[in-house]
Amino acid sequence: MSEETKSLNFIEHIIEEDLANGLSKDKLRFRFPPEPNGYLHIGHTKAIGISFGLGERYNAPVNLRFDDTNPAKEEQEYVDAIKRDIEWLGYEWANELYSSDYFQTLHDWAVQLIKDGKAYIDSQSSKAMAEQKGTPTQPGVDGPYRNRSIEENLDLFERMKKGEFDEGSHILRAKIDMQHPNMLMRDPIMYRVLKKHHHRTGNDWCIYPMYDWTHGESDYIEQISHSLCSLEFKPHRELYDWFKDNVHGYASEALPMLPKQREFARLNLSYTIMSKRKLLKLVQDNVVSGWNDPRMPTISGLRRRGYTPNSIRQFIEKVGVAKRENIIDVSLLEFCIREDLNKIAPRVMAVLNPVKLVITNYPEDKEEWFEAENNPEDDNAGSRQVPFSRELYIEKDDFKEEASNKFFRLKLGSEVRLKNAYIIKGESVIKDAQGHITEIHCTYSTDTEKRVKGTLHWVSIKHAIKAEVREYDRLFTDEAPDSHQDKDFMAFINPNSLNVIEAFVEPALANVKMGECFQFQRLGYFNVDVDSTAEHLVFNKTVGLRDSWAKQKPKPQQNQNDKPQQQQQKRPAIEVIKQLGKKYTNLPEAKQEKSKAEILKLAEEVSYDDLQPLFNTAAKKAGTRIATLLTLSVLLKNGQERNGDIDAFIGKAKEDKNELLATEANSIL
Repeated sequence: MSEETKSLNFIEHIIEEDLANGLSKDKLRFRFPPEPNGYLHIGHTKAIGISFGLGERYNAPVNLRFDDTNPAKEEQEYVDAIKRDIEWLGYEWANELYSSDYFQTLHDWAVQLIKDGKAYIDSQSSKAMAEQKGTPTQPGVDGPYRNRSIEENLDLFERMKKGEFDEGSHILRAKIDMQHPNMLMRDPIMYRVLKKHHHRTGNDWCIYPMYDWTHGESDYIEQISHSLCSLEFKPHRELYDWFKDNVHGYASEALPMLPKQREFARLNLSYTIMSKRKLLKLVQDNVVSGWNDPRMPTISGLRRRGYTPNSIRQFIEKVGVAKRENIIDVSLLEFCIREDLNKIAPRVMAVLNPVKLVITNYPEDKEEWFEAENNPEDDNAGSRQVPFSRELYIEKDDFKEEASNKFFRLKLGSEVRLKNAYIIKGESVIKDAQGHITEIHCTYSTDTEKRVKGTLHWVSIKHAIKAEVREYDRLFTDEAPDSHQDKDFMAFINPNSLNVIEAFVEPALANVKMGECFQFQRLGYFNVDVDSTAEHLVFNKTVGLRDSWAKQKPKPQQNQNDKPQQQQQKRPAIEVIKQLGKKYTNLPEAKQEKSKAEILKLAEEVSYDDLQPLFNTAAKKAGTRIATLLTLSVLLKNGQERNGDIDAFIGKAKEDKNELLATEANSIL
């Protein structure tokens, strides 16, 4: 088996097998068939990615077909939103089609099935039909109208079409087998009376085809070669095949190909719901501001929050195509957007929780403009000028009057570096009547070459621009909010999912445009919201620089007999990394690779403040320095800003005599 064949997913294997068995490549056709009854969400991106991805792989057409069979729930707004979302993701469809395009053909085929004795009009109540249908373990029984004459069935169906009957009075059913083990095959409904205005056909019809009847026959009319759908449709495949096999005789010359339905596992995401009905409830109950609320898992919500098409496509690629249902941790989606924005987002300075800092030995009327790099990951990003003055804002959390040696930010008597500017030393504070710090007084040094352990971001008060910042948390507090039989999913709404604050940003952001994304240094990634104006800037927090939610998750219960594992889980990740580093250089190559993989995994739980003290590790402890480099590489990948300490540590490692250490240092760009 070739490497290329090994890398194929199971759907691609099916297609390759069909091609090998004689299917002409130019007969390949795919489709994405959304129902226009809501906005697309992250779960749909998997189906979109599979269908359009196959179209790209095989250079085959992909239809965008709206399965618009229920006018009671469908709207043009949803059609427009779906098209907009797919275009934004970067996909192109060959044809824009609608199941309603085929209403006449579907009606004519239904008439033919009645004439062939394969469909009949049932006039029972819905309750009577449900009782008659049986259960999964008990067969159904034939209803009193199952053996109506063909003439009577044709007459009733025509009168249904003309609007002579009320909703619920009659339905058209396929005549298959009321004792069939698959309940979907027990004379399924094909048409019902529904006197509703359709967004495309208006009031032309008052009977509408059911989804199972419409969907498969629309595939057949479009000559779709492979009808791909999620696993919940697997029980429907038998009915899908029954309908297409019976209709094939009516149009086999014009429509020779019979589509093949195959199912894949749908995308389920933790802390998220994927039901459009439940998402609609969130909108209708004003839990969120609309379908495009940045907390919503809709594509439009993700776009507004700052997610990029590339990050979502990368996420779908990492999730892959599977046959079994599983729940994907939302942190993987967040990892993908961090990776993408790290490469493209300009770095800027913003202070979200400000406290005033006064540099007492800096002239009151002086201001300077310092050059700041826009993005160290992009050689073409250039630089900008950042204003500096005597009075600045810094984050409140970046200062403590007294702190331990492990606090590498500003404290009284200690020095830190201001990003792109000077080194300052904490001297004193001013407090209000309640004891809250209102000002921090510092002195600055023009010696910017000396080494200090901390670097802070800041904004010049004189030049700062006010901005509204919307910080988002997960909308639900439970990993699977709609999986509880005894509780409604609404019980798990996170009351703190939105925090609106007044922040201060540097003047380079004065003329930002809607949708632009930035890294607020040391804070996370943010983008410009649709509500933003030139007079009132509004930013949405897309994602933090690291996964803060993981720290809040309760740890799984451990078996009492599993004490060694329990003890190891309690150890901080940085301590485990140090332990692995001590032995690293003495291990054989295979074990080194295993140890390296473990360090890289643990590094996701380490902060820069945890790691920075290891920069001073003695030169002879090469293993610990290698472990530090490996951890640092992960932090940098996840958005940690380069600073003087980092550059000095990497530079020293590059020149070290230990080849393993130098190699790891040179691998960090």
